[in-house]
Amino acid sequence: MQDGLSVSLTGQVAMEERLTSLANNVANSRTVGFRATQITFDEVLKSVDDERVSMVSKGDEIISSRAGGLESTGNALDLAISGDAWFQVQVDGANVMTRDGRFKIDNQGALVTLNGDAVLDAGGAPIQLNAAGGSVDIAGDGVITQNGNVVGGVGLFSFNPGTNFERYGPSGFRANETTEVLVDQTKAGVMQGYIEQSNVNPVQEITRLITVQRGFEQSVALTEKADQSLQQLIQSFGR
Repeated sequence: MQDGLSVSLTGQVAMEERLTSLANNVANSRTVGFRATQITFDEVLKSVDDERVSMVSKGDEIISSRAGGLESTGNALDLAISGDAWFQVQVDGANVMTRDGRFKIDNQGALVTLNGDAVLDAGGAPIQLNAAGGSVDIAGDGVITQNGNVVGGVGLFSFNPGTNFERYGPSGFRANETTEVLVDQTKAGVMQGYIEQSNVNPVQEITRLITVQRGFEQSVALTEKADQSLQQLIQSFGR
């Protein structure tokens, strides 16, 4: 009976993690560049009195690599990435990876995010443009031209968030040891005048959220029932 309680409790912990993940996904279903979180679970085997009891681990969070849908904006400084790559920006001294390509030029001519964070080139340096230099064209390889003159280039980077990722804002992740400038430009490119929406399917995630929530409630009810039975058994022996 105690093993049954242990198995039930580990299942509840796992479902609680899944509920938190699904709720966050649903909340960011319209966040530009957001990547959904998924939970992976492993079976944990415990030997008790020569019997093997199967339980589930708490679970590891991973980031979905599925690309979000593209939306045309017509804004020359809105960029979307086609393929497996990321933009890199500087936020409070930290390098952050993002798929949110809504950029602008500030008063000093720097290419920045909507929050004013510097966008980095392939060398990891902030991109400096001419605020009064006219229209901006950005090619598929990230090269930036103003009035026909090459003035810089948006960096594209390979990046694997892994399981120990650290979110930075709604759609960013702190850069890690896997972050490298993308050399093979045939695998990814830039699309000017587009943004990438969240990769969350809200209907699917809400359905999963309801299913997991019901499973969690049923598991709690079974745990309470098992605990009541255990208490009754203890009282019977006590008498």
